Amino acid sequence: MAHHLDGPGLKLGLGLLSIGRAWGVAPSAPPSESEAQALLAKALELGITIFDTAPAYAQSEARLGRFLTALEPSARRRLTIMTKAGEHWDFERGSSFVDHSRDALVRSIDRSLSLLGTIDVLQIHKATSDVVTDPDVIAAMEHARRCGVTAFGASVSDVEAGRLALESGMYDALQFPLNMLSQTMAPLLPELESSGRAAIVNRPFAMGGLLAEQPFEEAAKAAFRYIEKRLPRAVILTGTGNVAHLAQNLEAFQNRSA
Repeated sequence: MAHHLDGPGLKLGLGLLSIGRAWGVAPSAPPSESEAQALLAKALELGITIFDTAPAYAQSEARLGRFLTALEPSARRRLTIMTKAGEHWDFERGSSFVDHSRDALVRSIDRSLSLLGTIDVLQIHKATSDVVTDPDVIAAMEHARRCGVTAFGASVSDVEAGRLALESGMYDALQFPLNMLSQTMAPLLPELESSGRAAIVNRPFAMGGLLAEQPFEEAAKAAFRYIEKRLPRAVILTGTGNVAHLAQNLEAFQNRSA
């Protein structure tokens, strides 16, 4: 099973897109290096142990890698570091692009390993139904396995791709969006639960859409409850790059039933 992802109950992880590049409805510049390191340190202090990054998040992997290098080995072993391969970042153009060819995936995996040291869960990014069982993808996963990666996931956004990933038997986890405004993946949830694979939910607040013009805590708790009702065993990724927002998210998560 996916490293540290299985087990009962809901877990909160930190998605690290925000510390790497601007994104979202109203993009703002990523935090400075010191602010990014402070966010990662605060997450660890608050008890978050699951971190999700990707090459397509620009500076994110490198910043996380520097944070991990400074940790005691025993502290690093308690963490689950997840990254991806398939969507890449062009630093010269300042934009991402998708390439699932074997060579591009292998280069991406090698670079991620050099930045992060080790990878606990490698996910295929932008995994469409054409991609999840592609021979180049399978070959790249075998390369990752030879490099010590033991758990794999597929980051999907449609039911067919998720279903094919589950049926292939190659993936330990699926990452996908789920919230009150985005229920595209809902038909897949019973199959995912019965498969025993780990669920990783991104965009729990619909990129802020569920938090607009209402008290944060109640809106966030309702968003977490919505996911928990449908997936009682899952990892939810919060995507904030702000220390204060992270603490608010965790408090709402912990008090979601209150």
